[in-house]
Amino acid sequence: MSGDDREVLSNIIKIDDERIRGHLDRIVRGTVEETLNALLNAEADRLVGAGRYERSGERRDYRSGHYER
Repeated sequence: MSGDDREVLSNIIKIDDERIRGHLDRIVRGTVEETLNALLNAEADRLVGAGRYERSGERRDYRSGHYER
């Protein structure tokens, strides 16, 4: 590709680096957040002995704390 061709393409295609960077940041941040939440939920399930909202005889604890009223 010659220099003239590159110049023509650069006039046609404009890349907004900041916009791309911001979009990638949001994607990465969202993916990390989803992964951490999934790991925390799995750990809570393991510690409690039951899934979220699950009622079972094997349940060992409460996910969000508990007190007698």
